[in-house]
Amino acid sequence: MDTESLSVKAIGKRQSLWGEGPIWWNDSLYYVDIEGKAIIRLDPDTEAETVWEFPERIGCIAPCNNGQLLYAGDNGISIFDPQTNKSNSITDPESHLPDNRFNDGKCDPYGRFWGGTISLKKVQGSAALYCLDSQQNIEKKLEGLTNSNGLAWSQDKKRFFHIDTPSRSIQAYAYDIDTSEISKLATIVDTEALGFDSSPDGMTIDEQDNLWVAFCHGGCVACFDSTSGDLLQTIKIPAIETTACTFGGQTLNRLFITTGIKKDYSEKHAGKIFVIDGLPIKGTPASTYTLV
Repeated sequence: MDTESLSVKAIGKRQSLWGEGPIWWNDSLYYVDIEGKAIIRLDPDTEAETVWEFPERIGCIAPCNNGQLLYAGDNGISIFDPQTNKSNSITDPESHLPDNRFNDGKCDPYGRFWGGTISLKKVQGSAALYCLDSQQNIEKKLEGLTNSNGLAWSQDKKRFFHIDTPSRSIQAYAYDIDTSEISKLATIVDTEALGFDSSPDGMTIDEQDNLWVAFCHGGCVACFDSTSGDLLQTIKIPAIETTACTFGGQTLNRLFITTGIKKDYSEKHAGKIFVIDGLPIKGTPASTYTLV
């Protein structure tokens, strides 16, 4: 892909302490500021922002089919109504692990919510990945993780991709849309072997099944072929803590990137949303959580 024709710019006024979990929904970009304990809605055209503050850190959000927002964070999984500013708790499968919280998550093509946890003390193997169905039953899908991060599903809905950040790799699984069962296929990308000296974080997928990964501490997003694992492109971002990415805009051809602020490291736009324009590909609409 030609990088010379690309535009990379910071938008919005907010500089999040640790932006994460971007999702395009209802013609706006929604994302979270984990350490700032907030959900933000950004209109990329006007750069108008709406901020909802919370008493806990929120790792990710997902739109619901009734117009509300599901979120997961310090205290498990909840549903938030932006109209009333009220939240209702659903479940907290790791309430017995006070040093864990929910991190990245999103909905699968069937409308189930998948969310993973992180060990804040970096205790190897103490985190997990969960799936919440429309009846609000929760099932552990992967265990032995440390920092569950990026998730994506292939366009044919037969493969699931996942990142446990300390492994510095992308794993592929066979995925059954009817049962939500997954079984491991292979490690498709070893980012360390490819020369990346930073950590793979949030991830999205385009309509050609290429995986786009933000690299924490790396100041870049990279694109990989989800079949061969080949590195197709790396795009530098002027904020070292690039955390996650998603496609948005009217035709889903704009790549939005969340960033965080690195302590003792001065950057003009750290913590802002960046948008890449000029990419010759598009993403796919976000799946919503199906409430019954």
